[in-house]
Amino acid sequence: MQSERWANIGREILFSARSELYMNLPFLDGALAALPVQDGFETSSLATDAKALYFSGAWLAQRFERSRTSVNRAYLHTVFHCLLRHPAKMRGRDRDLWSLACDIAVESLLDSLDYRCLAPDKTSVRRRSLYRSLHEHMPVLTAEAVYRHFRRERMNSYDCATLTRVFAVDEHTLWPEDDDDQDRRWQQQAQRTQTAMDTVFASEATGGEAVREQLAVSARRTTDYRAFLRRFSALREETAIDADSFDYGYYAYGLRRYGNMPLIEPLETRETRKIEDFVIAIDTSMSTSGELVRAFLERTCELLQQNTSFFRRINLRILQCDDKLRSDKVIHDAKEFADYMSHFELIGQSATDFRPVFEHVDQLVAEGAFHSLRGLLYFTDGLGLYPKKRPKYDAAFVMLEGECWPDSVPPWGIRVILREDEILTELSQN
Repeated sequence: MQSERWANIGREILFSARSELYMNLPFLDGALAALPVQDGFETSSLATDAKALYFSGAWLAQRFERSRTSVNRAYLHTVFHCLLRHPAKMRGRDRDLWSLACDIAVESLLDSLDYRCLAPDKTSVRRRSLYRSLHEHMPVLTAEAVYRHFRRERMNSYDCATLTRVFAVDEHTLWPEDDDDQDRRWQQQAQRTQTAMDTVFASEATGGEAVREQLAVSARRTTDYRAFLRRFSALREETAIDADSFDYGYYAYGLRRYGNMPLIEPLETRETRKIEDFVIAIDTSMSTSGELVRAFLERTCELLQQNTSFFRRINLRILQCDDKLRSDKVIHDAKEFADYMSHFELIGQSATDFRPVFEHVDQLVAEGAFHSLRGLLYFTDGLGLYPKKRPKYDAAFVMLEGECWPDSVPPWGIRVILREDEILTELSQN
């Protein structure tokens, strides 16, 4: 009876909080409705499996007694986790560190919203200090960017636990890692919310610019890098027996009828689609870390070693550039690539200017350095000075999810957004 009484009190508190959030943030109506309140899971605070919101009535009553805004913030905290697709993005990442990064991203978002119904009880000096420190490395505090920063800094378990006590609000134990249906549902909800903020509720969304920024990042689709590379392949002949070019029946008949004389000889060459000429450019400005560049190049090295993607003899140029061209390395086979990676060093760390790379490649094309250059990959965060004219070859700007600005890429550029954990996971699986 006591537990049922607390459950009824909790439902009433959440209903009141949702109504207040509806009134003040109407552009979030769909997201709030997409996470119905349910019983069925014992939690000490709030929890979600991306399908429903579970709660502790006693915890909500205690929080409500302190202030209504703290309940509103807790409710929206959990909804934002789903709307920004944090549960689905946990796959392949350190669970504790990812949970902390998600909590920091959501709480920074709530702290930036200029609404009375979300006003914190008191200003936290520790929070503001951390936000300032993180903003020195990233303009938008997305969970992906915060997580990546903590990994670079090699945060220890003590610091992680300390920050968790400051930013944790709900439980993440029910977060599903492999529920693609729920991920697609929330991705669609994020797109609808973003559209609502830009159209129907544009005037009411004033003060919610941080939500718009985070949703813009969350709604972007990532790319299958392996499949994407195939668009740069060319149809060429290579030395290999083409088993599909002749009839085995006639071949076997000739051997039986005339002894050691087949009627049809197999062709010694075959046509295949592979990458022959290619350019990889690396943005070595302050916004790019050596660890991520190495991960990107290592994945390309894995593809290089697979005959289905590259010719045995290739013409690969790896360029490093910040505001000037710093390095130009020619690679002809997998052995040279491996040797390059064993001595790899990031050169630069100044501002970003994409133009020197394109000017250099245009000059190489004019000098006949390539047989048939089909594309250039530029690994970057997207911020910098671009050429005004489209090059004669395809140019793709490869960026990592959560810490990139694809909208800065000009119309002629191809935008490719990859997940960092997918790069690392694929390397371990191959």
